[in-house]
Amino acid sequence: MRRYATPRYIPALTRTFSASSRVLQKPQPSRYNFNPEPSFEETPAEQALRYPTLTAHDLFQLKEQPKGVKMLTRDFIEDSLYNPNYGYFSKEAIIFSDSSPDKGFDFPSLRDANAFQSAMAESYQNYADSGAIKGPGHQVWHTPTELFKPYYGQAIAQCLISEYLLKYFPYEDFIIYEMGGGNGTLARNILDYLRDEHPEVYDRTKYNIIEISESLTKIQKARVVDVHPCARVINKSVFDWNTHEPAPCFFVALEVIDNFAHDMLRYDLKNLQPYQSIVTIDDSGDFSHLYAPVSDPLIKSFLSLRNTAGHRPALPRYLLSSPLRNIYRSLPFAPNLSPPVYIPTRLLTFLRMLRQYFPRHKLLLSDFSSLPDSIEGYNAPVVQTRLRGSVVPCSTLFVKQGYFDIFFPTDFELLRDLYELIMSRPISTTETDLAALASRTSPLMTSTSSIELGARYFFSRGRRMPVDGVISASGLPVGQRKSNVFTHKEFLQTYAQLDATRTRSGENPMLDYYTNVKFLF
Repeated sequence: MRRYATPRYIPALTRTFSASSRVLQKPQPSRYNFNPEPSFEETPAEQALRYPTLTAHDLFQLKEQPKGVKMLTRDFIEDSLYNPNYGYFSKEAIIFSDSSPDKGFDFPSLRDANAFQSAMAESYQNYADSGAIKGPGHQVWHTPTELFKPYYGQAIAQCLISEYLLKYFPYEDFIIYEMGGGNGTLARNILDYLRDEHPEVYDRTKYNIIEISESLTKIQKARVVDVHPCARVINKSVFDWNTHEPAPCFFVALEVIDNFAHDMLRYDLKNLQPYQSIVTIDDSGDFSHLYAPVSDPLIKSFLSLRNTAGHRPALPRYLLSSPLRNIYRSLPFAPNLSPPVYIPTRLLTFLRMLRQYFPRHKLLLSDFSSLPDSIEGYNAPVVQTRLRGSVVPCSTLFVKQGYFDIFFPTDFELLRDLYELIMSRPISTTETDLAALASRTSPLMTSTSSIELGARYFFSRGRRMPVDGVISASGLPVGQRKSNVFTHKEFLQTYAQLDATRTRSGENPMLDYYTNVKFLF
């Protein structure tokens, strides 16, 4: 949900403001192969098989990009993006913002969307001239929170407070966790809005930012914590979270999961058996692939849950049909592998973390549902860097670690079903967990029922059937599910102050931009 593809007005945005053109790599004659990747019949180099297998956790200890190793694709992506010493987010990424977290563009004074685009270009150029953008690879994110502040954050606040007032006020505190707080603009806009419009709720508010970047935590503390004492910043990866929150709370994740690492699978076209991709880096730093039958527990678990949720592999129909697949395989030069399929295994880890440590949460999540300029494959990412002021999309995932942004689209219908499935399952509660739950007695229930609710909060048994045309007090439809998928426009039409972002021509950039974004709530 960041950056513009071109300086023209384009409703479906990716991440960059500069003009871009795809860089195609011309294949060398000695490397022609009708299979884009090695076939199953090829024998891997014996040396590659002897390389040690490392995880992202192992790689985070390194000061420089590794050589002579192998790893799963998700570990390669996670190392490329998050390694504290050379990862992309530790040295190349900047979130565009001016000095004020609560004052943005004056939309009613702008003639139309083109005038907004021009004002945005001028603001970006001023930011670049200030020296914030440094050298090749340095990229600037443009998030809707920053572009439409404070109104975007106020819409998020209105969504959360509607649910809180309906279900918990005045008996429970208003507890919010935000994952990946960026410059702190969203937190600041939410808390300013609560203080000014709902002071009785503000007095019950506890705002927590979970932030992996040490540099961003300093900005967040200055912009948010120093102004709102009810806020705190926790410098930790969400994947390292190990603290129980027994109280009802809201978990906010905007423009975050697109950078969650994925695994890559390819399917044997004889029987659709999945093979996991293993990235090898030789002693010269060159990349290659090995494929092996799926053995990784997280990949196995994802495939099992996807099947239980009723979703098929993300392959074209002619490959899912056995007769059509056999016809396809009989064609001259037909590959024996499917195209790459990327699966969100780290997203699965995140959902399980929510189930384990936030058993009574309500999730508000937003991100890309589709992306232009992605590399080959299904659910494939965009891989890009910046050179001489222009954004350069790449045609492969396997590029030098730390210099390229790697971000994925999200299948929100699959996400919703996996989320519902995981949240509906009981968790194993240890004695320590029980003690934490029992130590907190809600005014709405006894301590015993608090424990019971914590374990069964998301159980689907007993839910109402959907009622056509009936909406809840929060403004969203009443139905069978605990969560629903909404387009960017649908969500903002429900909660945003649309007059504040409408131009003189009647156009509304906050509604018209980011058409490739969805919400889960």
